[in-house]
Amino acid sequence: MSCFIGIKTHTAMSILVEVGDFERFESASKFSAFLGLVPSENSSGDSIQRYSITKAGNSHLRRLLIEAAQSYTRGNIGHKSITLKQRQQGCLPEVIAYADKANERLRRRFYRLTLKNNLNRNIATTVVARELSCFLCGGMNTGNNYILIHARRRQDSRWTIDLVGNQSTNNRVAKAVDCKI
Repeated sequence: MSCFIGIKTHTAMSILVEVGDFERFESASKFSAFLGLVPSENSSGDSIQRYSITKAGNSHLRRLLIEAAQSYTRGNIGHKSITLKQRQQGCLPEVIAYADKANERLRRRFYRLTLKNNLNRNIATTVVARELSCFLCGGMNTGNNYILIHARRRQDSRWTIDLVGNQSTNNRVAKAVDCKI
């Protein structure tokens, strides 16, 4: 998850802990609805009126994803920062390619909405947050995800997080991650 722009350890852990199993969502749009990032709708007969986002869902994760989407409002399309390259070290090449594709699309989408379509910056950020949630759900349902088993705080104010591979891929290799939050 930390291969995406704007998502570091705290955001990734919060998403994993709050969501739990991503496979319970049938599609990425259902995950966005869980977060309350989908537009509300009033339809009757042939008329359909769409309004602002529903905000019905997990407000903590919605706030975190909108803050992560703020990172797409700055920088050049296709540019990778040094810290992002460091975070991507050790990840599978397929995961990095997926995240790079998503990062480029989301940044391009934000600039197209604000510069070409003259959409309000905050609304465009919310649109990017919704698409980011869809990319996250799609990335976690590919079988490359890890399930959080145990997190414990050490005496030097660092955390040790025990992860195990997704059971559907029979990848049972445990992985311990040390991080400072």
